[in-house]
Amino acid sequence: MVVNYEAGDLLTACVASLLADDSAGTPEIVVVDNGSTDGSVTALQVAHPVVGVVVPGHNLGYAAAANVGIAATTAPVVVVCNPDLEVERGTAAAALARFATEPDLAAVGPRIVNPDGSQYPSARRDPGMPDAVGHAFLGLIAPRNRFTRRYRELDADASRPRDVDWVSGAMIFLRRAALTSVGGWDDRYFMYLEDVDLCWRLRRLGWRVAYEPGGRATHLQGASTARVPYRMIVEHHRSAYRFAARRWHGVHRLLLLPAAVVLTVRAAAQLVARVLGARPGRPQVSG
Repeated sequence: MVVNYEAGDLLTACVASLLADDSAGTPEIVVVDNGSTDGSVTALQVAHPVVGVVVPGHNLGYAAAANVGIAATTAPVVVVCNPDLEVERGTAAAALARFATEPDLAAVGPRIVNPDGSQYPSARRDPGMPDAVGHAFLGLIAPRNRFTRRYRELDADASRPRDVDWVSGAMIFLRRAALTSVGGWDDRYFMYLEDVDLCWRLRRLGWRVAYEPGGRATHLQGASTARVPYRMIVEHHRSAYRFAARRWHGVHRLLLLPAAVVLTVRAAAQLVARVLGARPGRPQVSG
């Protein structure tokens, strides 16, 4: 299923690529539209009238929309993806083959590349405190610093499958039974880190998360978030705090106050840079 918000013509292109990937059988596609006013849903319905569209009437956020879309499907394995993504044929078969032979596998992420063909770091680890702080600050100015490299697993061989802590919600295949076991996506996350949270909860119950390069998708990052860049910067940092509050217990909760300060400073820096025009174009705030 596809979560759409103001994706324009990219939505139709995304759905066309999903329909073309019949490597695992005829796909069942549902689009949940989060209150778009750009005509993207109308264009989709003209091009592909057989595709189901759910229109809640307002912007539910990514996690809540994912839950709505999944509830409208019946397959034992579901895929959730962004509308600014095009899938290569064979991606579905590669993912479903993993689920068929690995009963403890809950989530699979395909290889995701940027429009220029470079690797997007879609499979990552949960960062420890040093890596989290180092990435939070140095990642903005030195994207290949050692903290960011560890967190984003930039030195991993992208051509080899591996188990990871989490995979990007830009495109994620999920075993329905595993998803049900954790109560679905947490809709308190409006945008960002809902994928990190979901994979973390799955692994806590003993499920595995894997990266599978046999599938591949091209992602034009931020096509929808570019519509509301300032809100997305705020939501990204708000979600980071929410995840920290969920994950840290006992004495570690004493770190929540300094974490809030760090996140506030980082968000303020990104907002100021955006206002001053230091970072034109789409807001790259995916973490």
